[in-house]
Amino acid sequence: MARSDFRFKTPVRVRWMECDAQGIVYNGAYLGYLEIGQAEYYRNLGFAIYIIPQSGYFDFAVVRTTLEFKAPARVDEIIELHVRVSEIGNTSLTLNMEIYPEGSDRLLTSIETVYVGYDAATESSRPVPDDIRRLVTHYEETGEVLPIDQFPELAKATNYGRR
Repeated sequence: MARSDFRFKTPVRVRWMECDAQGIVYNGAYLGYLEIGQAEYYRNLGFAIYIIPQSGYFDFAVVRTTLEFKAPARVDEIIELHVRVSEIGNTSLTLNMEIYPEGSDRLLTSIETVYVGYDAATESSRPVPDDIRRLVTHYEETGEVLPIDQFPELAKATNYGRR
């Protein structure tokens, strides 16, 4: 994908704890970057992906993650996590992330992750809610973040447990 295919990005500084003795990011650390990228992507859309499962509104589970390493990231470097949802199926959602050094077009790593809507009580899949589908699709098509109050059930779930 081209960097221009991504409407969202967030910077992260590489920390020593994420690196091996040579100061190169250890492969397992990239899943942490994936968590940061996904959380910030949804936070940008107006909701916290870690709060809505507590309300019972929606949860999802990772079913596949593919990482492709092109070049190393190094300690203290600022990297940019470029994130997009490339596909939403009935019960699944595909998230793509590419990592670049800040201000560079040099691709370091690409990650594709497939999530499936998950019902913990029945241990079965469940459909992606229409509110999430509409909010994400609109953002990916236009770059515009719609106000969360246009999605009452999602807005209610987002405020679950908050005062």
